Order: sequence, then structure tokens, then C-alpha cells
Amino acid sequence: QVQLVESGGGLVQAGGSLRLSCVVSGRTFRNYAMAWFRQAPGKEREFVAAFRRSGGTTYYGGSVQGRFTISTDNAKTTVYLQMNSLKPEDTAVYYCAAGSSLSRSRNDYDYWGQGTQVTVSS
Repeated sequence: QVQLVESGGGLVQAGGSLRLSCVVSGRTFRNYAMAWFRQAPGKEREFVAAFRRSGGTTYYGGSVQGRFTISTDNAKTTVYLQMNSLKPEDTAVYYCAAGSSLSRSRNDYDYWGQGTQVTVSS
């Protein structure tokens, strides 16, 4: 079993920055794919970013490319999402996810955190 706990959400003005954290614990494999998704009210859960903590390809959703960065710490127990140049349309609940396949599809991730709210005011 894998446990994921997100934090770092909050209210920020448009153009500002936030950094989300996802602490990974339990039965974790260094080669697991880690991802961030987000879900706005009334909308489908949307892919944001994904990578493997062991290295390799990183994927970003088209709407966040160039503004958001996914990373991990040296111990590889925390996954971050640095969000810059935030826009009101980035407002959503952000979820951390883990799975064996590196994918943009939410169906490929087996473990999910509880989510953290990000609100961007105009």
C-alpha cells in the first residue's frame, strides 16, 4: 500500500506562485510513476504532470507547460509541483497520484492523495 498526503494549497492572486508537496510513504517503489492531476468544479479530472522519481521523461499537460514543474527531493520521499504565473483557470483541487505506468491517464494510477485546494483570484 502507498500513502500520499498533499499540502501547500491556498489562495493566491493571478500571476503568483505556489508549491504543492506530496509526501509518499508505505510500500513505495523508486520506479513508480508519480503524477499530479487537478479537478475543477463540474469538470473532469485533468492531467497536470508526471514523471518517475528515478529519472527519465517528464510529461506536462498542455495548459501548464512552461509554468509548472514537477520534482522530487534527494530522499525521493516528497514530490513537488512548483506552480508559477498562476491563472484563475488553474483553480482546482490538486491530487497527487502514484502508479506503475508513466501515463497521462488517470486510469493508470492506483494510489491517490486526498487533494489540496488551489484558488487563484483575478
